[in-house]
Amino acid sequence: MTTELITPELVDLDLAGTDRATVVRGLAERLAAAGRVTDVEQFLADIEAREQQMPTGLEGGIGIPHCRSTAVTAPTLAFGRSATGIDFGAEDGPADLIFLIAAPEGGGSDHMKVLAALARRLVRAEFKQDLRDATDPAQLAEYVRGEVAP
Repeated sequence: MTTELITPELVDLDLAGTDRATVVRGLAERLAAAGRVTDVEQFLADIEAREQQMPTGLEGGIGIPHCRSTAVTAPTLAFGRSATGIDFGAEDGPADLIFLIAAPEGGGSDHMKVLAALARRLVRAEFKQDLRDATDPAQLAEYVRGEVAP
């Protein structure tokens, strides 16, 4: 049985946090609740270590925190949308669309394939607008799966 990359439970259309740590923790807790992360603190430490290497903010209001971690059970993508914007270090300002990519340690290139597919879609204004306009987590998860599934 394959695990879906993103499910409605992994989508938050109204992120409560106003800073990177709070937002990433909220998405990580969704991963833990879905059984995709076994140790939230370890996972957050791995995300932070990756973030210290290079900020994960992209132009156009995008944040893509990601890492490989021993705490991750299956390649997973969580999505959050922020009304206020979160600083992920992009030169053009805060991100309102945040994708958290979690890959198992030793998971090969799976998360890089997801990251590459996501990056290709995120240059399309239509894709970003669809994400900003979405009102249903299930529809958004299905849409993203169709666009970026490896």
